[in-house]
Amino acid sequence: MPELAPDLLDKVTNLAKRRGFIFQSAEIYGGFRSTYDYGPLGVNMLRNVKDQWWLSMVQLRDDVVGIDAAILGPPAVWAASGHLETFTDPLVDCRNCKERWREDKIDGICPKCGSKEFTEPRAFNLMFKTQAGPVEGEGATAYLRPETAQGMFTNFGNVLASIRKKPPFGIAQVGKSFRNEITPQNFVFRTREFEQMEMEYFVPPAEAPKWHQYWIDARYNWYINLGIPAEFLRLHEHALADLSHYSKGTTDVEFAYPWGWDELEGIANRGDYDLTQHSTHSGTKLDYFDPTTNERYTPYVIEPAAGATRAMMAFLLAAYHEDVVEGETRSVLRLDWRIAPYQVAILPLSKKPELEGVSREILAKLQPHFMCDYDVTQSIGKRYRRQDEVGTPFCITVDFDTLQDQSVTVRDRDTTEQTRVKISDLLSDLRRRTNQE
Repeated sequence: MPELAPDLLDKVTNLAKRRGFIFQSAEIYGGFRSTYDYGPLGVNMLRNVKDQWWLSMVQLRDDVVGIDAAILGPPAVWAASGHLETFTDPLVDCRNCKERWREDKIDGICPKCGSKEFTEPRAFNLMFKTQAGPVEGEGATAYLRPETAQGMFTNFGNVLASIRKKPPFGIAQVGKSFRNEITPQNFVFRTREFEQMEMEYFVPPAEAPKWHQYWIDARYNWYINLGIPAEFLRLHEHALADLSHYSKGTTDVEFAYPWGWDELEGIANRGDYDLTQHSTHSGTKLDYFDPTTNERYTPYVIEPAAGATRAMMAFLLAAYHEDVVEGETRSVLRLDWRIAPYQVAILPLSKKPELEGVSREILAKLQPHFMCDYDVTQSIGKRYRRQDEVGTPFCITVDFDTLQDQSVTVRDRDTTEQTRVKISDLLSDLRRRTNQE
C-alpha cells in the first residue's frame, strides 16, 4: 500500500472547507450529521467528475443510453428487489458508552471507549421511509431510493421498446441515493445522502463473464486516465461467501484511503435476478426475443456502480501534494484539468482599468471553452499559491507589457514554468496543453 501522510485526511478536509469545496450542511445550526453541501469549487469539481463518467459511459458509446428515474418509489419496487427484506446491517449497542455501531465494522471493540461488551446484534433496515400524499397510512407509504439501479430495471421494457436496442446494451443514470447508515464516517466517504453513477449492461447470459471482465478493466482504467496513480488502486474480487444475494460475481475497484484499502466502485454480475424479480412481482414480461435466433431469454446484467461523491474524494486525496517553491511550502492539488474546479485563472497584475479591460476580454474569449476564475486581489505570488491549492492547471497573467506586445504569461501549475504567449494564440495554446488538438 502506498505510504500516505497520517494527517492527509485532515489536511484535505480542512482545505475542502477553507477553499469552498465542501461545507457541513446546516453548519450555522450546529450541523446535521453525515450531510454535506458542495460549495462553489466543490460543485464545479463534482459536476466535472459526473460529466467525465457520462462522457466515457454514454456519449462515446453507441450501446449505452441514459435515463433519470424518480427518487421516490412505492413499496412494491423495493419488495421485488429484496431491499425491504435484506437491505439491512447488523446493529449492536456498546453496553458501556451506549454508542451504536455496525457489528461487522468494529472487530468486537467499541471504537469510542474500547469496551468489548455489546448487546446482541439486530437487523437494521437502511431504507428511508416516508409518506406520499396527505393521507397517512400503509397505502401512502413511499421510500427514498437507496440506489439508482432499480429505476433502470423497471424501465427496461420501456427503453427496449422506445430505442430498439438489443443486448448487449446498457442503461446509465447519475443521481441521488439515500441510505440510513448507522455509522456514517470518514468525511464524504460514507454518508446518508450521496450521488451515484451506475450503469446496467444487459447481455445474453452466455456472454456475462466476458462483459463482466470488460467492465472491470474499463472502470479501473477510467480512474487511472483521470489521474489516480496505479499504486493507489487495486482490484478486489469478492469471495463467494461475501457476495450480495443477487450477485454471481463482484469485483471492487479499491482505493488506498488514509485509513486503508476501501471500496471505490463495484462491478457486479447480477445475473437475471433483477429482471426476473420485477417480472414476477409486476406481472410484466421483462425479457428479450432475439429475431435472428428465435430465442427468448432474460438478459443477465453487468453493473458498474460508482459513487460520484466518493470518487471526488479519492481524486482529491490522490491529487494533494506539498512541495517547496521559491523557499515557500505550498499545498497543491495536481488534478487532471478535466476534473479541476477551474481550468484557467485570469490574473491581471493591477486593478488599473486598462489591464482589467484586456483581462476581461481574455476571460470572455476563454469562458466558452474552459471553466475560468478571475482573481485581482493580493500579490501575484499569493494568487498563484491560491490557484495551486485548488488545482487550477493554468494561470494567465496580464501585465503592462501586454498592452504593448499583446502577449500574456501562461504559468503551468505542476512545473511552475512560465511562457509568454500571444493573446491571438492563447486558445490554441491551451488546447495544445490539454491535448485537445
